[in-house]
Amino acid sequence: MAGNSSRRGATSKGKNKAAGSGGRIRRSLEGRGPTPKAEDRVYHKAYKAKQAAQRRQSSRPARQKPAGADWVVGRNPVYEALMAGMPVKQAYVAEGSERDDRLRDILKFAADHGLPMLQVTRAELDRVTGGLVHQGVALQLPAYEYADPQDLIADAFEVDGIIVALDGVTDPRNLGAIVRSAAAFGATGVVIPSRRSASMTAAAWKTSAGAAARLPIAMATNLNRTLEQASKTGFTILGLAGEGDVPVSGAAGLDGPLVIVVGSEDEGLARLVRDHCDQLVSIPIASSVESLNASVAASVALYEVSQQRAGITEAVPGQ
Repeated sequence: MAGNSSRRGATSKGKNKAAGSGGRIRRSLEGRGPTPKAEDRVYHKAYKAKQAAQRRQSSRPARQKPAGADWVVGRNPVYEALMAGMPVKQAYVAEGSERDDRLRDILKFAADHGLPMLQVTRAELDRVTGGLVHQGVALQLPAYEYADPQDLIADAFEVDGIIVALDGVTDPRNLGAIVRSAAAFGATGVVIPSRRSASMTAAAWKTSAGAAARLPIAMATNLNRTLEQASKTGFTILGLAGEGDVPVSGAAGLDGPLVIVVGSEDEGLARLVRDHCDQLVSIPIASSVESLNASVAASVALYEVSQQRAGITEAVPGQ
């Protein structure tokens, strides 16, 4: 009869009452959270690939922060720096370094000039130099003390001096070579801008061959403003440019206070810098040569000015 089925669990009386899950299924699904990412599942190939990558990374040597530009490392560079009279903040020598002739020369120089050599482990020297190849010896240079542009202008004006101003010369070796030439031809000082320009790093010091210790170098926050101030003080401003109006030797004002502006290696003088020049001057060169290196151009210009000044002095009795 309907309602009296003999199927197990069909009735609600007595011992044949149907049994539910009792919450077992619901409890079994609780607390599992979202499905883990493939790379976090131990038996997944993505997990194995991640572990292999981590092992490779940990096996690589740690990259050291490179040392700044105020370091001279290596036996020959250190010896040349000492002979050039470069200032030294601290000198280092690694313990147990093999003493060849060059290292003996360095140690002798240090002893003769009262320069203390700090002996450190090779690992410590690796650390302080940022992993550079130091061959067991290194010099740390002090921060360069730049002159004030206003003081340089005032001093040069008193002696009808020559100031070399650099507009965007970014190669420190060019800067060092210009400083060396400026000192050789009797310039009063050099002015560099604080931005987009090489500064007095170890490379510039080395190339100057010690001239940077004898010649004041000023850093200008705004080169155009410095040129304007020099012009108001009474300087003639000459800009070196391949398309200059006259050769350097034919420029006016060579016998008085003078600023020679040298442009960047690639782009020459900036437009605003040109506007602050009284005259653009050139260096006659063969038509097959497009231009001269910035430091070479500065050297030739300084030589021409020195020759013209010498001729003017000879032509004036009593001078």
